[in-house]
Amino acid sequence: MNSSEQSIRLAAGDVELTVHPENGCRIGSLRVGGTELLRQGAHYGTFPMVPWCGRLRDGRFRDGAATHQLPLNAAPHAIHGTGRDTVWRTARSDGSEAAFTYELADPWPYAGRVTQTFALAEDSLTVAMGVETAETSFPAQVGWHPWFLRTIGGERARLDFSPEWQEERGEDHLPTGKRITPLPGPWDDCFGMPDGVRATLTWPGFLELEVSSRARWVVVYDEQEEAVCVEPQSGPPDGLNTDPELVTLIDPLELAMTWTWRRL
Repeated sequence: MNSSEQSIRLAAGDVELTVHPENGCRIGSLRVGGTELLRQGAHYGTFPMVPWCGRLRDGRFRDGAATHQLPLNAAPHAIHGTGRDTVWRTARSDGSEAAFTYELADPWPYAGRVTQTFALAEDSLTVAMGVETAETSFPAQVGWHPWFLRTIGGERARLDFSPEWQEERGEDHLPTGKRITPLPGPWDDCFGMPDGVRATLTWPGFLELEVSSRARWVVVYDEQEEAVCVEPQSGPPDGLNTDPELVTLIDPLELAMTWTWRRL
């Protein structure tokens, strides 16, 4: 049965996860012991960024001699890909695991398929994403944009991470190409973690949650009072132009992220 119009609920012990395939296959809710971890609302939760992450300069990217123009949904740029605005198909859902797919289509200029899987346990969640081409190779990126609640039970989240560098941010919010020593927040910035992303959010007296991924880039956005965003991604903003990763017939683009938590 195609469950694309239904919310999919996964459970492991007293942990509950809700995925909304009809709303960009985003995580709408993650509750640990009945307590919500994610900012609520149709635009929040945790959404996939695919087939590009963050801002794409002027909505354009080059692939060889061809230049492609995408809609400017964050003028003057295009932002966060098309997956979050797409209805995904539920391929399977079984207790604590689920898989979803969608076919790449206009305005993305290449044919292909995106798969996203979820595996929930009592102390962790692993989300994986893959991009395959149906025809020719093309550059792509994958990542996730979680909106963790800044305050839970009256306690504000504390973020700890140790990036090797920060991408200097220009006035257009895109990396200038210069790597600098990480600066104090608040941030809407991209950081390099070449050995893989490791970042820990701690809500004192409640929960310690580690975000981990073999991704070498993480964007941190904490300029809003309601939430803290820790976004593992396969490349930096505007990376389709500056650091492209090719999806080919024999080499899909695959990435996973794991959240592991410990109750305090």
